[in-house]
Amino acid sequence: MSSSQHKVHDFSAKLRQASVIDGFRKYVDWQRSVRKGGSPDSAPDMAPVSINLDLTTACNFACPHCVDSEIINTGGVLPLEEVKKSLDTLRAHGLLSVILLGGGEPTLYKNFGEVVRYMKDKGLQVGIVTNGSRLERIAEIAHLLEKHDWLRLSLDAASQETFDKLHRPKTRVLLQDILANARDVKAQNPDLSLGYSFVIMWEGLHLNGVPIAPNLHEMKDAAGLAAEHNFDYISFKPCLIRLPDLHQESLLDNVDREKEQRIIENVGAKLAEAKDGAGERIKILESVNLIAMLEHRAHEMKKQPETCHMQVFNSVLAPAGIFHCPAFRGVDTAKIAEADGYAGEEKFQETLTCLRQSIASFNARKECDRIACFYNHVNWWMEDFIRSGKPAAELEQAEDDNFFF
Repeated sequence: MSSSQHKVHDFSAKLRQASVIDGFRKYVDWQRSVRKGGSPDSAPDMAPVSINLDLTTACNFACPHCVDSEIINTGGVLPLEEVKKSLDTLRAHGLLSVILLGGGEPTLYKNFGEVVRYMKDKGLQVGIVTNGSRLERIAEIAHLLEKHDWLRLSLDAASQETFDKLHRPKTRVLLQDILANARDVKAQNPDLSLGYSFVIMWEGLHLNGVPIAPNLHEMKDAAGLAAEHNFDYISFKPCLIRLPDLHQESLLDNVDREKEQRIIENVGAKLAEAKDGAGERIKILESVNLIAMLEHRAHEMKKQPETCHMQVFNSVLAPAGIFHCPAFRGVDTAKIAEADGYAGEEKFQETLTCLRQSIASFNARKECDRIACFYNHVNWWMEDFIRSGKPAAELEQAEDDNFFF
């Protein structure tokens, strides 16, 4: 596998996939109609293409850099039957993929395996983000996962010392045990895509006045460990800090230009070392915001169009409710319904009404002006296409592949 830069987040191409493009075309036509004075009530009757499903707020780690720290271990949990009803309703209206992550550790959910089985029975693509401490629960359902399904472990380290500093597990958890268990899961199901997630921390990062341990020096070794344990890729992304005043995730916020330049140079140098060390053994993936950061474009990603179009195609279902953006998980300004808002047709229609109101009232240019938005490029792509007046029917269709947003 090539260790060259891989761009895996071409969301505009995903919107043109055969199973998605009709919904996108209808959304474009609806937006144009509303902007000409048409009724918002004529919005397409469709579910998000992809959702983040937070089964529980429980977590057995206490990561100081966790962007969801304010909602971790608050006692929230989604009832199993409510989850199933929500999946039934969403699937009937076009849902294609589900990512289990955020707000807690999904493998701590009592009925974790049953939820995964239910999703696969529904024909959904499934992604799982876990801290790796309970991979025996993944092993129980690994045989159900298919070619486009994936498992990503949030590890962020190559040594036990750094792992402990960054994750603070409540009981003794060994990084080497996680890696060995991950290799076993991969051996059990070679079709499963296995990823090693590494959030980059640099000197000077603080959260609530507390310094976060840097891990830049372990990027190369982490890539080596990933290759040795049969991971398909290692994914590097910059650390985001949730702003305590606005409850937003931000990148390089309140950093002067000189310090920003030093950070970029250091991160770029360590990334190059990791690539050189990995050779052809493993894919090295760079997140959208890491690429922008290294190209000195992080601040461009904070300039959003007024309308956040992606809230139609992706949402977060969590114990605290349904939110239109992962970066605003748990934040009232982004909440469009209670947690049962997809559990049945009547509630789904009520949630769609709230979503239409959110599209009209949530000003992303203002609300997200400090967020290096993951969806910045695709939001602008949609905005420019809507403004262009080009016939949506003429959009080139792409083959179905990856439905995750």
